[in-house]
Amino acid sequence: MPLQRRFSWTQTILVILVTLFSLACLFPFLMVISGSLSTEKDIVNNGYSLIPRHVTLDSYKILLLGSNRILDAYGVSILVTSIGTALSVVVNGMGGYVMGRRSFKYRNILSIYVIITMLFSGGLVPWYIICVRYLDLKDTLWAMILPPLANAFNMFLIRNFMQSIPEDLYESAKIDGASEYRIFFRLIAPLSVPVLATVGLFVALGYWNDWFLGLMFIDKSELQPLQLLLRALISNVEFLKSSGNAAAMQRIAPAIPSESIKMALTVITIGPIVFLYPFVQRYFVKGLMVGAVKG
Repeated sequence: MPLQRRFSWTQTILVILVTLFSLACLFPFLMVISGSLSTEKDIVNNGYSLIPRHVTLDSYKILLLGSNRILDAYGVSILVTSIGTALSVVVNGMGGYVMGRRSFKYRNILSIYVIITMLFSGGLVPWYIICVRYLDLKDTLWAMILPPLANAFNMFLIRNFMQSIPEDLYESAKIDGASEYRIFFRLIAPLSVPVLATVGLFVALGYWNDWFLGLMFIDKSELQPLQLLLRALISNVEFLKSSGNAAAMQRIAPAIPSESIKMALTVITIGPIVFLYPFVQRYFVKGLMVGAVKG
């Protein structure tokens, strides 16, 4: 009975700590939503608060007036994230599969080569020259997809998970005449859904939040991703004032609420990622723990 009581108290303390930590993680998100609904005057005079003093939708109305550019940026980000995530999971999965095969003679050499890419970099200038001069990625969607496609950390995460799969499965598939591609896509990939979903979440977050590649390679406004548009807005909100709907914007608000617009656009940009989490949450812990512990 005392043991059960101590165990119950331990569980209670852990639940309280996890609840407090969850609320601490939720607090900044609520602050952003509150800021997007606050007036510019309240933010300037009183700062950000958890509950807006005077609720207004002016920031969202102004963003809707410039909705064409935002929708274009949304489409670019969704397309880049979807294609990039799918290709990256396949590339990293195949790389982890090869490094995890005990029958592959050069798997240790390949692993060392992949580790070296984590420790050393060729530098920004050579990387930029290769992408622009030799790969001709300037002003293309592939410029935001190909550079981060392969990731050494994700490959090792997948490799460690796949090493937990019994070697007898590979041998049985080989006896039945299956090729390496068939073994990977029809046998190993379905068994590795937890780690592939975990890596897919990491990759999707990276693609969705990336603005640097767009800044480096994209000059055409119609190809700019959403995060680059957000960065431009944070740096300078003058593009709203100079748009064709500037007169309509001035009728909505005497002065364009720059601070609340930043918060409103932040709320808009995080939407798809928030909806992505519930679909991969059940795989996340299992895939990450098995991939990290298994050596």
